Amino acid sequence: MMITINLKPGLKRRRAGSPLGGLKERFDGLAGRVKDPMLIAAAAAWIAVVGGLGVMWTANARELAASEERLEQSRSEHKRFKNFIAQKRKQELIRDSLVAQIGIIRGVDRDRYVWSHVLDEVSQALPAYTWLVDIGASVPTAPAGPAVPAGAKDTASADAAPPSLAIRVTGRTVDIQAYTKFLRQLEASPWIENVQPQSVTTVIENERPVTAFIVSANYTTADSAYIRTVPLSQSVR
Repeated sequence: MMITINLKPGLKRRRAGSPLGGLKERFDGLAGRVKDPMLIAAAAAWIAVVGGLGVMWTANARELAASEERLEQSRSEHKRFKNFIAQKRKQELIRDSLVAQIGIIRGVDRDRYVWSHVLDEVSQALPAYTWLVDIGASVPTAPAGPAVPAGAKDTASADAAPPSLAIRVTGRTVDIQAYTKFLRQLEASPWIENVQPQSVTTVIENERPVTAFIVSANYTTADSAYIRTVPLSQSVR
């Protein structure tokens, strides 16, 4: 326990002041000593410049952080779209390759089964008491079309349809009505068009008079609705 003795009883004890009170007095004394206004203006200008630089640095730092975030997002989007475009180009190359292969196969198979269709359609159109003597190709009758420029012939030749095949059918019948029925049924075929009778005469075969006829027609590719595909081989149990 400490005992405090006041050696000057006439004076009151001073209260402890604020620690900033001395600092304020020092600044007041410094302001009293500095009498040059230019020095004060220069100091104020430096303080304003330093404060402005601090504010600008803080704003630039925030803007830089936001720009870096947007840059990372743009990089990720660019990478994603780059991969998407690469896959799209790859699929397009595969598609173009398949289209080219299908075109080659169609070009090879374009005329492979022509005569199979011709013989099948002629045999189905043949009525009773009528038989064929000869069937073959004649001079093709291609329809006249618009003039094609010389430079566009090579481009159009790959996609152009094959020229119409002209066929010539020679046959015999013992009934003139069977001959007219043969013409109607042949014209009704989706693979045969432009059926025209060329000649009809009476000849003697096996000591009997028969009607000899010659018919010309054109082979054409039927609509897809009339085309029926069957497998080349079937398993039989």
